[in-house]
Amino acid sequence: MQPASTKWCDQSGYVFIRFVLKNSKDSKVNFEKSKLTFSCFRGSDHFKHLNEIDIFNYLDPNDSKHKTMDRYILCFYEKGESGQSWQRLRTERTQLNWLSILNNMGGDEDIDLPE
Repeated sequence: MQPASTKWCDQSGYVFIRFVLKNSKDSKVNFEKSKLTFSCFRGSDHFKHLNEIDIFNYLDPNDSKHKTMDRYILCFYEKGESGQSWQRLRTERTQLNWLSILNNMGGDEDIDLPE
């Protein structure tokens, strides 16, 4: 078991997190006020991925959503304090090799983003 490759992006009222996995199965996302847990199985080999992220600032789990796409799972959190910029995603300052900044949302898929 290992974490899935993860990219994140801070925008005005939301934080976007993209777990990059092709053909994931049985994906589960658990939103909490200060923690995100993601798990799934990868493709045909059924390798399990697990990400547990202690979030930098608090979020509103009731207004947070996720959507499974072909190549990734996209989560978007409504920030607890809208408009406040986040310097990092996690409470800890250490760098992780599976976590990076998403510079551009990109893609042409309809992801039903909040207004």
